[in-house]
Amino acid sequence: MAVVWRIEAPRIVATLTRMTGDFGLAEDLAQDALADALVQWPEQGVPQNPGAWLTTVAKRRAIDGWRRRERYDERMAAIAHDLEAEQAADAEALPYDPDRIDDDVLRLVFVACHPVLSREARVALTLRVVGGLSSEEIARAFLVPTATVQQRVVRAKKLLGESGVGFEVPARDELPARLGAVLGVLYLVFNEGYAASAGDDWMRPELSREALRLARIVAALLPSEPEVHGLVALMELTAARFPARVDRDGEPILLADQDRSRWDRSAILRGRAALARADALGRGRGAYALQAAIALEHDLAPSVDETDWAAIVAVYNALAALSPSPVVELNRAVAVSMAEGPAAGLALVDGLAGDKRLALSHLLPSVRGELLARLGRDEEARAEFELAASRAENARERAVLLAKAAARR
Repeated sequence: MAVVWRIEAPRIVATLTRMTGDFGLAEDLAQDALADALVQWPEQGVPQNPGAWLTTVAKRRAIDGWRRRERYDERMAAIAHDLEAEQAADAEALPYDPDRIDDDVLRLVFVACHPVLSREARVALTLRVVGGLSSEEIARAFLVPTATVQQRVVRAKKLLGESGVGFEVPARDELPARLGAVLGVLYLVFNEGYAASAGDDWMRPELSREALRLARIVAALLPSEPEVHGLVALMELTAARFPARVDRDGEPILLADQDRSRWDRSAILRGRAALARADALGRGRGAYALQAAIALEHDLAPSVDETDWAAIVAVYNALAALSPSPVVELNRAVAVSMAEGPAAGLALVDGLAGDKRLALSHLLPSVRGELLARLGRDEEARAEFELAASRAENARERAVLLAKAAARR
């Protein structure tokens, strides 16, 4: 049930938002349909097309609600008018209209990233409704308390309702104003698919594939925006390693142990082409393009030891200057440890120990444990791995960390 909901929820909510014109109502209807499924599916079995079943039930609930409010005829007439207008537009439309967004999920992303909301609210709301992430998962991504995310989502939906924001596509000249939030959402959704923050699965590849699909559409809509191509490049180059990241049982395979012959060479070629398109626009590399450059270094290297770590450190230096964050600094420390030795990396990691944003994260003790282990300080390394495991919400990642701790006994 959870898997079905995670996959289908964005499309269901998008369809209902287009139908009702009310973002908050659409999510409520989708949740009500899910409640019905929880009761009926265990008794009657899961339908052949769960998404269609949930959408149909939600639409029926909407119609029942309109009937109860004695606005059925009025609303049905409005829907009929909208459908006729859409059909007429389709009949007159050119085979390809670069200014038109036909994808309901992407339309919903742009709605949720409306300028009436703060940047934090836009991203939280879109990740919650479109990305299907829980408040806890979003909180971990932003290194903030769960309650903060929950408040942002509630306030955002309320403000959208009060502002009368409908299921409308912004004019082309308004798209760039929402672009940063849209790309930020797609980036975080992709990352949740790459490394699930919670649950029993190491990866949630369906999330990454959906984020990449939507990013490609945005790139087609805004071909002159370099960071769109940079994000597509990053996703392609990262997704290229997906086939080798887990074994047949879903157990994690770390980078050093991956069979690089299983990496998707077509995805690597597509990623390099997207990065070249970003560079060709001549405005310099942004945060996504810089991360894509790092991913490309990994993809082209024959092995971990043969990776050009000095080049990766240089790119991380640029990324840290452009878009500073504790996670970037932590990754930079790892690269420095590979280029200059674990002692150099550990000094950088220890400098992050007081950063409150990492206080509850498993990332800092995990990296620190790796560096201590490379220095032969096994007892300290074991303690760090055990601490990281106690903070990890993903079962597979927790098991990996505990195995590393056990190996230091």
